Amino acid sequence: MAEGAAMRIDRFLWWSRLASTRSAAQAIAEKGTLRIDGRRIERSSASVRVGCVVAFPLYGKVRVVRVEQLPVRRGPPAEGRACYQDLSVAENVSQEAPTD
Repeated sequence: MAEGAAMRIDRFLWWSRLASTRSAAQAIAEKGTLRIDGRRIERSSASVRVGCVVAFPLYGKVRVVRVEQLPVRRGPPAEGRACYQDLSVAENVSQEAPTD
């Protein structure tokens, strides 16, 4: 993808395998609980770019991911995971680290 390229948030969630179907991705975006760089999103056509931080509730937990690259297709799960960095896991690990 070209520099400065953007992708619809529903397509990004679906292609990167954060949502199992495009309909589920649209529902996540349109529910009003998804945020891109802290901005509340209520439409599935909102744009996401490399470097954006996306936060949304999923299965009772809040997922926070940083977009590392825009997917070019809905490929295998490993290809989808390469498109984002999961920041919610990093936060949990740092909270559990012992302090001396």
